[in-house]
Amino acid sequence: QVQLVESGGGLVQAGGSLRLSCVASGRAFSSSYSMAWFRQAPGKEREFVAAITWRSTITYDAGSVKGRFTISRDNAKNTMYLQMNSLKPEDTALYYCAADPLTAGRGNYRYWGQGTQVTVSS
Repeated sequence: QVQLVESGGGLVQAGGSLRLSCVASGRAFSSSYSMAWFRQAPGKEREFVAAITWRSTITYDAGSVKGRFTISRDNAKNTMYLQMNSLKPEDTALYYCAADPLTAGRGNYRYWGQGTQVTVSS
């Protein structure tokens, strides 16, 4: 089993920054897992934000986050990060961490966290 716990969400004004963290634990987890961030805004489907393999090959959503968000990971700490700069009200969403031993990029992830809320005020 794998547990994923997100933190770092909160309320921020437009133009501000937040740093999300996701800590992975459990017997099944290995630093070789790919990890990813997804988000879901109210009334919308969950969407891919960014992903990172254990070798730090990175995939970003080609849309609105590229250039503003930076994904990274610390394999020694089993932790993944999402640095979010120049936040916009449309970034408001529940942000989820995901992990999988086989998939990468926008693929289907087996393990999910509970999410951390990010709210950006205008």
